[in-house]
Amino acid sequence: QVDVRAMARFFGYVDVTDSAFIAAVLSIAFNPFFWNVVARWEHKTRALSRLFGSAHAACYCLGIVILLLNCLRSHCFTEAMKSQPKLEGLDCHWAYYSGLAILAVGSLFVISSFLALGFIGTFLGDYFGILMDAKVTSFPFNVLDNPMYWGSTAIYLGWSLM
Repeated sequence: QVDVRAMARFFGYVDVTDSAFIAAVLSIAFNPFFWNVVARWEHKTRALSRLFGSAHAACYCLGIVILLLNCLRSHCFTEAMKSQPKLEGLDCHWAYYSGLAILAVGSLFVISSFLALGFIGTFLGDYFGILMDAKVTSFPFNVLDNPMYWGSTAIYLGWSLM
C-alpha cells in the first residue's frame, strides 16, 4: 500500500501547474539533452566543423549557444522560485546564509572547473576532436569527479534556500 502523505505535502509546497515552474523544469531537462545530442552528432558527422570551417569555430559557437541556454534556464528557474509558495521555516537568517555558503562553494567548483578546462574543454571540445594534452587532475577534479555538475547543483540549491 502506498503512503501518499509525502506527495500531498510536496504538492502543498510546489505548484506544478504554474507556467514558470513548467518552463523551469523543461529548460533544466532540455539543456543537457540538447548539448549531449548535438555533441554526439558532431562527433559522428563533423557537420558543425564543416559548416563553421573549423572544429574550433564550431566548438566556440556551440559553447555560446550553451551559455545562452544556461542564461535562459537561470531566468526560468528564478521566475519559478518567485512564483512558488515559500516555506515559512526558511524565512530566516540561517537559511539565507546557509544558501549563500552553498552557492559560494558551488560557484568555486564551477569557476575553478572552467579555469582548469578552458572554454573548449568546458564546452565539449573533445567531441569536436580537440583534445587536451593531459587529463586534468588539479583542483577541483582532485576533489570531485564532476565538479561542474556538482557545483551547478549546489548553486541552484543555495539559490533556492536564499
